[in-house]
Amino acid sequence: MAALTWTGLARERPGPPAGTDLTDPGFWRRPPAARTAAFARLRALDSPVYFPERAGGAFGAGPGFHALVRHADVVAASRTPEVFISGPGVTTPRPPRWVRIAFGDSMVNLDDPRHANLRSVVSRAFTPRVVLKAAEDMRRTVTSIVDDVAARRSGDFVERVAGALPFAVICDMMGIPGDLRGRILGHIDGATEGTGVAGRGLRLPGASLRALAGLHRVVARVARQRRRVPADDLVSALVTTNVDGRRLNSRELGAFFSLLLVAGVETTRNAIAHGLWLLTEHPAQRELLLADLDRRLPGFVEEVIRFGCPIVQFRRTVARDHVLGGYPLRAGEDVVLCYAAANRDEAVFADPDAFDITRSPNPHVGFGGGGPHFCLGTSLARQEMVLVFRELLTRLPEIRSVGEPELVASTFDNRVARLAFTC
Repeated sequence: MAALTWTGLARERPGPPAGTDLTDPGFWRRPPAARTAAFARLRALDSPVYFPERAGGAFGAGPGFHALVRHADVVAASRTPEVFISGPGVTTPRPPRWVRIAFGDSMVNLDDPRHANLRSVVSRAFTPRVVLKAAEDMRRTVTSIVDDVAARRSGDFVERVAGALPFAVICDMMGIPGDLRGRILGHIDGATEGTGVAGRGLRLPGASLRALAGLHRVVARVARQRRRVPADDLVSALVTTNVDGRRLNSRELGAFFSLLLVAGVETTRNAIAHGLWLLTEHPAQRELLLADLDRRLPGFVEEVIRFGCPIVQFRRTVARDHVLGGYPLRAGEDVVLCYAAANRDEAVFADPDAFDITRSPNPHVGFGGGGPHFCLGTSLARQEMVLVFRELLTRLPEIRSVGEPELVASTFDNRVARLAFTC
């Protein structure tokens, strides 16, 4: 496919080759290997493919988008935020304006200077005391979770380990009382219920909005308590931190809390679940890891993130006419940063479809492609994965998954619903 000219772009937008239509709900129900092969076919083309969006499609009705599937293009777009902006919305479907007014803007949907200002407030809240307490709480939680696994010997790994750990870590860090955690977990399930690919594509039903409102009410309640009696937790820090006269208001605090719970919990849960499955499916890599656990655990974590890629894609809008890798883009058009495709780019990763815990360097884009929106929770996710797999493989070296994982067909995240285990 020849690179398009500025004139040609307006009249010709080549469609996707057969079997590579990202807007087809059926594409996301295909086995992971089939989707990986389709991404490879898209990378082999001379230029990004334009995908029109339609009602009933996997992304819903919309303006259409150019799919960035090469590593270099995803990184370049991520690191050029003045051109590839997030303000119109990075998820699909984009939140309506009234939703953003009612619930506040998440950091992922902000551009500088608002994004930099909000991120600065949040970063300052991670004081040494908050970070130290979080690390101590995390170690206790990991020990407790593995105690439970050792006692039960089998069950659903997502419920017992992969989901339990990040949820407890975030709640401990935020200072959420134990009696509110069951309610919060229900709200998280409700908020993510509409993010899979259903018969009519990707939806954000009213139930998800009600769940989101519930999350905001819980954090507002905790925030009121912490303003009166601060503690060594993140909510206390967020409601008292003053950066150039700036504190988080109630809507910003609710939006950040929702981001932590929905994004932080879901993505780390998926990564941990994929980690056990990949170790089971690749026994040679498992033996390699067990032979030198402490030295090879960091490489294992990075390769799980690359191979499993918890977040599949995010969206950006082109702010001004721009040429990306020789391909012209018009102001107002959308691009989709396909992290799952970029993480298998043959131009960057030798034997990209192999799971290799010794891969070095490993410049995956599983946490984003760099730039101002690089994942704020990267260090936390890595720490959780290192701690839980060190504890599991030290105490229960025979732990493994049983059968295939139950995957959720989703254009947004590589979600594992259930994964049976035994040890």
